[in-house]
Amino acid sequence: MELLTMPMSRSIILDCDPGHDDAISLILALSTTALTPLAVTTSAGNQTPDKTLYNALRILTLLARSDIPVAGGALKPLARELIIADNVHGETGLDGPTLPEPGFAAQPITAVELMAEKLRLSPVPVTLVPSGPLTNIALLLAAHPELHPKIERIVLMGGAAGVGNWTPAAEFNIFVDPEAADIVFKSGLPITLCGLDVTHKAQVMAEDIERIRNIGNPIALCVAELLDFFLIYHKDPKWDFTGAPLHDPCTIAWLLKPELFTSQDCWVGIETKGEYTQGMTVIDKYQFTGKPANATVLFDIDRQGFVDFIVERLHAYD
Repeated sequence: MELLTMPMSRSIILDCDPGHDDAISLILALSTTALTPLAVTTSAGNQTPDKTLYNALRILTLLARSDIPVAGGALKPLARELIIADNVHGETGLDGPTLPEPGFAAQPITAVELMAEKLRLSPVPVTLVPSGPLTNIALLLAAHPELHPKIERIVLMGGAAGVGNWTPAAEFNIFVDPEAADIVFKSGLPITLCGLDVTHKAQVMAEDIERIRNIGNPIALCVAELLDFFLIYHKDPKWDFTGAPLHDPCTIAWLLKPELFTSQDCWVGIETKGEYTQGMTVIDKYQFTGKPANATVLFDIDRQGFVDFIVERLHAYD
């Protein structure tokens, strides 16, 4: 396996709800020595908590990475009933490719316990990379304020400055658990927000999927099959997409190639009580509130550079 080598490796914890785009994020993150994954934790979201944990174990088994500890997280949002996106990701959460059965077991502790353990033991600050609802991250921050200094940054997929993808106002991950998102954005920790404004521009077209398929190694073939299925949902004319937007991999792309993105530091607030706006991320792009910025918000992407990045990383599995 050819690995992308950088002078220093960044320690990360991936908190995800696989989910097609979460799975691709895991594959990209584990393709390089520039990132050191200390743990993978799972949240409910794209599917039920048992299925997202099972899917994370299957992806790591596919990648032969049983060395990375995995733990399941909260079974439901902090204050609401669980909503899942099985209409997007299918009955298994990873419909499309044939994946191996898990070759190892999850840790006998919770996601919060595993994250806290890894933060406590790490000699360097750790970047948290949540790509699902923020329940586990909020619980970690609330339970372990003493560990906040061990968190370098939170790089998350969620939210939107414009329209949502689950309601007119809200993106799915934030809508599922707005109370958790509120805790995260009020934490004072550095945050990078990969919202729909950028991820809807991070589309992979049919010809890009064929380019990925033609790489030919088993991991690239799996990604192509994930994208084949993911593209079906996004062909609905209501979306006005040409391809399939790859939301979650934008987090990994920003960590490894921030030059692909255009960003702005903004204040971000979370709407938890609105009748029509529950889960809305209020992004103060024009400084109406006068509140200091609490997030670096991504607004644009070099789409072709993003696709080239994915292809480059998948070649690492040759």
